[in-house]
Amino acid sequence: MTLLEVDRVVVRFGGVVAVNEATFEADRGQVTGLIGPNGAGKTTCFNVISGLQKPTKGKVRFKGRSITSLPVHRRARRGIGRTFQRLEAFGSLTVRDNVRVAHDIHAGLTGLVRPSSADVEALLDRVGIWDYATERADSIPTGAARLLELARCLACDPELLLLDEPSSGLDESESDAFGALLRELADEGRAILMVEHDMDLVMSVCDEIHVLDFGAVIATGSPAQIRADDGVQRAYLGYSDVDDPTTEIAPITGALTAPSTAAATEVQA
Repeated sequence: MTLLEVDRVVVRFGGVVAVNEATFEADRGQVTGLIGPNGAGKTTCFNVISGLQKPTKGKVRFKGRSITSLPVHRRARRGIGRTFQRLEAFGSLTVRDNVRVAHDIHAGLTGLVRPSSADVEALLDRVGIWDYATERADSIPTGAARLLELARCLACDPELLLLDEPSSGLDESESDAFGALLRELADEGRAILMVEHDMDLVMSVCDEIHVLDFGAVIATGSPAQIRADDGVQRAYLGYSDVDDPTTEIAPITGALTAPSTAAATEVQA
């Protein structure tokens, strides 16, 4: 059974269609990418899945049951965790206490009587931010803050992780380690759905990729299939015809280039 199903979802803001009949899935044991140009509707899709945005039309199913009408907290209780493009840490708390709050809230009444220190310390170590444990969350580097959000998400032991630009602020070596961590989490049986602008990371860790453009899914496939898809090339470059002789299409590994412009056009997720 597919863990997450987004079925013909439409989101309208007045006369603007932000998501247009979007249909895609994410399954256990896989890292699934959701990519597309800026404004394609990726974060809006995340808001629909997590319950922050009511769809105009369509359904969201989790573990075979519709969750379209469920509030955010009930979706979280069912096993959906999320990070945000805009950092949402408790800035005045330490890194350790940020994770402890998430852990103890998820634990409920047992969190009041069962010490959470060991679990919290293990999470900090696993995501690689142990060195920042006693620092205020608003004082740590952006990359570390992204990993803090992941640790808080994991503290709730989700079956589905929605990660919105999780590698932003990470350097190359940190991004490589992050990719390895994503694969480990997927191998544990979790489903990971990731919006990401780092195409090197997307192409190296994702099992399947869905591409959004103007709110619609224009391609679904493996990294190799997406890399070679003409429609994806057009969406990122903005050309009406990829066979235009002035346009050179490079493999989607980090950027798509058009030699008629002064600089390469970077892929944005």
